[in-house]
Amino acid sequence: MGTSDGALRLRGVTVSLDGQPLIAGLSLDVAPGEVATVMGPSGSGKSTLLSWICGSVDPAFAIEGRIELDGHDITGTVPEARRVGILFQDDLLFPHLSVGENLAFGIPRGVGREERRKRVADALAEAELPGFEDRDPATLSGGQRARIALMRTLLAEPKALLLDEPFSKLDAALRDRVRRFVFDHATERGLPTLLVTHDPDDAAAADGPVLEIGEGGEVEARAAGEGPPVVRKAGTI
Repeated sequence: MGTSDGALRLRGVTVSLDGQPLIAGLSLDVAPGEVATVMGPSGSGKSTLLSWICGSVDPAFAIEGRIELDGHDITGTVPEARRVGILFQDDLLFPHLSVGENLAFGIPRGVGREERRKRVADALAEAELPGFEDRDPATLSGGQRARIALMRTLLAEPKALLLDEPFSKLDAALRDRVRRFVFDHATERGLPTLLVTHDPDDAAAADGPVLEIGEGGEVEARAAGEGPPVVRKAGTI
């Protein structure tokens, strides 16, 4: 077992569907506070990779490899024990709950009522939405909903953060602000973060290692700040 250093590590990951490789031999280290990016065309296995890390992958996919988080092998761990948070294209706020209740949903069990209220209030202040506890999520703007979704995820106290194109439905100006909000919070908390996107601007803003998935599952990898990716058969950074 590795050292408890807060990093997310993928080792020898191969994703196949009906015997055809989508991702072949991917290995990646994501340091605490770093945002790594996975890019590739639709159907290349990007979102499936994130689902596998969460522990909720479709059984139609055959996946080999190992996931380590903070020095622990979590490959066979049940999803609720993995301490992995994820944001999707849709914010997935519960429409029948208030903003405060949505946030409280993320707080681990066993936390007392007053402490829960305090954590919700602190999260709203951090999202620059103080006093929004009783608001209906339907009354929020796209940017406000995105911030609430992130804070709900962070209230669950994850050890890693996965981002499945969470900025893709935002307009350009709002996308930049929300992206910065998400990246800054992940960095401040020292969360290793893995982003799936089609947008090169997302990858540039993440300023971390980039993996590009090509035909036959071949992975092109480059470190932060490097130029065009160099093909490495094992996809290792």
